[in-house]
Amino acid sequence: MSKSIPSVFDAEPIPDCARAEVEELLKSGDLFRYTAPTDQPTPVARLEHEFAKRMGVKYALALNSCSSAIFLSLRALGVKPNDPVLIPAFTFAAVPSAVIHAGGKPILVEVGDNYRIDLADFEAKLTPQIAAVVISHMRGHTSDMDAIMALCNMRGVPVIEDAAHSLGTLWQGQKIGTIGKLGCFSFQSYKMVNGGEGGMLITNDEDVIAQAIIMSGAYEHNWQKHGLNINAFAEYQNTLPLFNLRMNNLTAAIIRPQLSELERRVTRGRRNHDHVAALLNKSPWLQVPTPLAGEVRAPDSIQFNLIDFSEAEARQFVAACGSKGVPVSVFGLNTDNARAFWNWKFIGNIPDLPKTRAMLVRACDLRLPARLDTAELDAIAQDILTALNKIKPAHSSFHKGSGAEHNRPVRP
Repeated sequence: MSKSIPSVFDAEPIPDCARAEVEELLKSGDLFRYTAPTDQPTPVARLEHEFAKRMGVKYALALNSCSSAIFLSLRALGVKPNDPVLIPAFTFAAVPSAVIHAGGKPILVEVGDNYRIDLADFEAKLTPQIAAVVISHMRGHTSDMDAIMALCNMRGVPVIEDAAHSLGTLWQGQKIGTIGKLGCFSFQSYKMVNGGEGGMLITNDEDVIAQAIIMSGAYEHNWQKHGLNINAFAEYQNTLPLFNLRMNNLTAAIIRPQLSELERRVTRGRRNHDHVAALLNKSPWLQVPTPLAGEVRAPDSIQFNLIDFSEAEARQFVAACGSKGVPVSVFGLNTDNARAFWNWKFIGNIPDLPKTRAMLVRACDLRLPARLDTAELDAIAQDILTALNKIKPAHSSFHKGSGAEHNRPVRP
């Protein structure tokens, strides 16, 4: 790959408009969100207000991570020790970790080769004992939320959306993160909005937000500085534990100006993904799954499946891409990958999930930041196809088309 192409691991740059506010904060040293008087909105409070307005919800709570948002969501929903919580088997290790931190027991659901939840397995595991469901829109791939919400609503099970990768994604015209009872977002550097770290919890439920605000670290009536007229605050004061998961003013000052950049980044991210997907899908050996009907994605990466590869061939392909400077990885072949469920030894007994395992050992992952231009995208795709041709020559008689070959797992 040409040296002129920037590293795909470089985060989105911080816009100049954030610098003045950051400089003022550094001069004042006023970084703690609760230092200012009640009638003086802090950068964190302004971020919460603007984010809630952007998402069309009543309440938003800024936190130090999306993991903290998922954890507080589970606590606010009343998950008790050993309560089973349904999660996808394809997600980041922080999700089962949040369940365990909240005292729950992760129950893993199969995920298909399109990276979406297997609805048959989901329905079978959605037993009366399930206390909550966490839906991870992993790498921005949205499962069938109509079917999921219908099943959960019918059984009275609350849904938390892990939208860490999905800020800006739509499902049937509705913003991802606003479909379930709570939505959780990430501002870690590799996301659409770069805060280094940071997260956001959103909801329309005043009892849930009151509990989450108290537990996030609003001690000694600091909840009054959120400007919310909710009676439950007084009820929960001193009755809930404090976990101190707050966002600080400096992080909020860096994040808030980037919200105005979101639409542009989403548009470019989708363009970048679809451009590279069209080039890779021309090969009989690669498959980029198509979005579900009603899904409008906001991707900052691309995932594609290796078709009819042995494990040795898959490893050779990754190495060949790497030699060209394109850091393609295969989730299930990357040692200690935190997205491979068999590496989550902290959950106890790891279930046998053949569909998810088969997908993970052939699913490739590559960041495609919104800032890349068409020439850079073409160079990346060409380097991938050149590396592929070393492993699977173009003159091979194998062709996509019948559909049967798409379902073949990587041979062990």
